[in-house]
Amino acid sequence: MADYTCITKQLAALTSGVNHNIANLANVSALLWQLPDLNWAGFYILEENVLVLGPFQGKPACIEIPMGKGVCGKAALLGKTLVVPDVHKFKGHIACDGASNSEIVVPLFVNGRLFGVMDIDSPVFDRFNENDRISLEQFASILQSNLK
Repeated sequence: MADYTCITKQLAALTSGVNHNIANLANVSALLWQLPDLNWAGFYILEENVLVLGPFQGKPACIEIPMGKGVCGKAALLGKTLVVPDVHKFKGHIACDGASNSEIVVPLFVNGRLFGVMDIDSPVFDRFNENDRISLEQFASILQSNLK
């Protein structure tokens, strides 16, 4: 089981008072990378209706994702977290890393507007559950308060 308490405390300490989005996202992707059974953890930032690759840990990734496309684009368009137990069954899944089998994507908002998404992939099928969703949404709420 993931230790969200520890990384959430680290998140608060690392980002509090830091007014640099890229630095915060870089540190947060490194924090997320500590969770078990992941092969990618990072961010896509919204730029003119396209999600653009931001800081991450893992193999190289897709650079641009159109709104509504793939798990990231769909989560961004809907403005809600998507938990996908088997990405191969997700219509329109974008396979940046063929080793990914499950995924969770949490939209990020700053001042009520979509900022981007936090994207986490796993080589394990059904890796993310309801506890992960709740914990990562709480994690994201702390992060969002430190983004501008």
